[in-house]
Amino acid sequence: MLLREEDMIRFFDVVLSGVALVVLSPLLLGVALILRFTGEREVFYRQTRIGRDGERFELLKFATMLKNSPNIGTGVLTVKDDPRVLPVGRWLRKTKVNELPQLLNVFRGEMSVIGRRPLATSHFELLPPEIQRQLSQSKPGLSGIGSIVFRDEESLMSHAVDKERFFRDVVMPYKADVELWYLARRSVGLYFALIFLTAWQIVVPRSALYRSWFTDLPPAPPELSAA
Repeated sequence: MLLREEDMIRFFDVVLSGVALVVLSPLLLGVALILRFTGEREVFYRQTRIGRDGERFELLKFATMLKNSPNIGTGVLTVKDDPRVLPVGRWLRKTKVNELPQLLNVFRGEMSVIGRRPLATSHFELLPPEIQRQLSQSKPGLSGIGSIVFRDEESLMSHAVDKERFFRDVVMPYKADVELWYLARRSVGLYFALIFLTAWQIVVPRSALYRSWFTDLPPAPPELSAA
């Protein structure tokens, strides 16, 4: 019996996340030890995110900010040169190493290697109900087209005077357009294409290769194009 595409993607999720956890275990352990003995001695940051079918799950990241950061300043919204980010955390965020604990979320089936961005509840609720419903039909991803397009989100918002309003009125609607683009085209081929582009963008952070690969992506609003 032929596997459904969704089953194939889950198979690749388990294999890739399992292999990555084994291969990267020295790095993960090293980072955990550094965090344990520096800053606020917190290793992991846990936050409730919206999963498939609206189910909540606890997303894992390496801790990069002050413990009480969700209750300070811009809350769950991180801005460029955010003073709440700890020294080691700046390197972890720049290299995206802080995201690697999410491999456990992938292995457990709460996330996929590729999918929509895992939104915090407060951000998810900024979206219209119909878009919430559509996004909830799939798992969030460790990476994806949204993560690639918004890799330098903090800089995109750096020019905005009212950052929270800019995020709500400009960034979130465009994020939704990009994620819906992905959901309408989801396939095993796109899954591996986005894995390659994620790796490529880590090596060449300012690359816009995804734009030449996916010429039908929703155009960015003028406010973001000018950022």
